[in-house]
Amino acid sequence: TQFSVNEINAINRVSKYPMDVHLMVNDPISYIVKLKNMNIRYITFHLEIRKRKEKIISMIKEMGYGVGISIKPDTELEKIKPYLKDIDLILVMSVEPGKGGQKFIDSTVDRIKEVKKLVDDGGFNIKIEVDGGINDETITKVSDADIAVVGSYIIESENYYMRIEKLLSNRKGVKIVSNKLFGNLIIVLFVLYLFLALLRFMN
Repeated sequence: TQFSVNEINAINRVSKYPMDVHLMVNDPISYIVKLKNMNIRYITFHLEIRKRKEKIISMIKEMGYGVGISIKPDTELEKIKPYLKDIDLILVMSVEPGKGGQKFIDSTVDRIKEVKKLVDDGGFNIKIEVDGGINDETITKVSDADIAVVGSYIIESENYYMRIEKLLSNRKGVKIVSNKLFGNLIIVLFVLYLFLALLRFMN
């Protein structure tokens, strides 16, 4: 599900949940400047873009938001090392970005472990997020992540709450905590929050 800046602004006015904004664009700067003074926890951009990443990181921090960097399934993890000291979140894509409903790439499990080792060995305070193909089965594979983004599995169902309950019950005993505190794993129903909030606004 994709949203324009205007739609994000509309959601910001009706939703109490802090937003996790993932910018799947080549020039995030032109979007970031339009996201001032919103209830945003993280703004995430892609490591693979050719723009000056230091400038983007600085812009996001100046706006008071956490900085996230997303890495595609085929991107070498070594490439994120120069930015570890300046970011708050690493988003490990478990599908190729840009299209919902894709199958979870199993090699993501090992990539998350490698990212976690990078973070832990360096003593960085960085959250690890995973996005793509998360459902009641794959949620059991990503317990090394702090945040799991769930989209199609929920919104393509006729019973959102049943799907959410399945996610929670299949979390392999990992503690689910308030999104104000963050623990070992938070099920981030970001797409669902945006979808429901937008419906409220349009009605």
